[in-house]
This record gives sequence, structure tokens and C-alpha cells, in this order.
Amino acid sequence: MTIRVLIVDDQMMVREGFSVLLNAMPDIEVVGEAVDGREAITQVAALRPDVVLMDIRMPVLNGLEATREIVAADADAKVLVLTTFDLDEYVYQALRAGASGFLLKDASARQLADGVRVVASGEALLAPSVTKRLIAEFSKLAESPRVGDRTQVGELTDRETEVLILIAQGLSNAEIAERLVIAESTIKTHVSRILVKLGLRDRTQAAVFAYEARLVTPG
Repeated sequence: MTIRVLIVDDQMMVREGFSVLLNAMPDIEVVGEAVDGREAITQVAALRPDVVLMDIRMPVLNGLEATREIVAADADAKVLVLTTFDLDEYVYQALRAGASGFLLKDASARQLADGVRVVASGEALLAPSVTKRLIAEFSKLAESPRVGDRTQVGELTDRETEVLILIAQGLSNAEIAERLVIAESTIKTHVSRILVKLGLRDRTQAAVFAYEARLVTPG
């Protein structure tokens, strides 16, 4: 199936450049563009894209607020944050708001396309070391662990807690299965149960939750 993408950025050259790169891929189609967060929300409702490439710093409505509204309104739309800075405090906030990952704007065409595919498949874009570094760094800025976080952790089995910690460390299902010496299908079941029990959207939110609940030590 073709992955439908909406590009949101206030710079025309960025939008056009990404459109050319992504439309060159046989399995990806850019279905629309938006110049700010408010227009992005309107376009998501009208076009129903699979993935939204979202800039953070924009006029009218920034990418952080737009991400929060899009995620709340459309459970199927996956937001992939775009940033110029590899350590941008707003990116961490966007991940907390429901974004499924982030890419630097200087990513190669292959990295951009692969990122879109990963997020569209329902996975989190957590593998790159810079992403893990960003989550670890800015989890330090989060408030103290909430009581609700600790209570929810208590609902997980020991194995599910173990899997959650490994998700936060950026491991894929295959890597977790190898680490724990169990079938990958079993890991997928654990991940699904973790998301349901914690009321989370995807693996990215699971990783952020693990940091904020202090199951994983930043750094």
C-alpha cells in the first residue's frame, strides 16, 4: 500500500525538497502540504494522511500544539517531527504529546523515506542513537515521577516491565527477543499488552513513560 504523507513546514524550499524526495519513492505519495500548525490540523482532517512530517517552529500554531491536537483527533495519523537541532527541547515535548519519532532536516533521502516507513508501520523511530540521547537528555527536564505513573507500572507483570525498559533503551522486537531468549511473536504480545495497560499510543510514548516513571535512568 502507498503511504500517504502530509508535509508541514513554513519554508517553501523545505516542503518542495521533501516532496520531490518522497514522491520519487514507489511506495510513498505526498498528498498535501501545510505552512503552519493550524493549516496542518485542517489538512489532516481533509486528507487523512498516514504520516505527518511536522516542523516544530512555525507561525500561527507551532508543531508542538498541532501534534497534540492531531493525535487527539485522529488516532491513525502518525506524526514524525522535523527539526534543525539534534537537541531541541521542543522535540521531547512533541514526543510526550504523541509524536512517533523525529528526524533532523539534513537527513538523507533514504533516511527520510525509511523514517516515514517505520512510523507508518506503527513502530517508533527510536533506533538512531541521537533519538535515544535526546529522550534521555530531556527526560531530565520532566517533572518528578507522577503518582499515576508508579501506580500504572504496578499493573505490569515483571516480564512486561522488563520489555518496557528494553523498549526505552531503543531495542527492536527482534533485539528484545534475542536478549530475553524468547520468540519475537511473544514480544509483540507483551508490547501490545503494555500499551493497553498504560493507555499509550505507541512505542515512543512507552519509552517516554519509562523515563518519566524512572524505570530507566537518563544518560
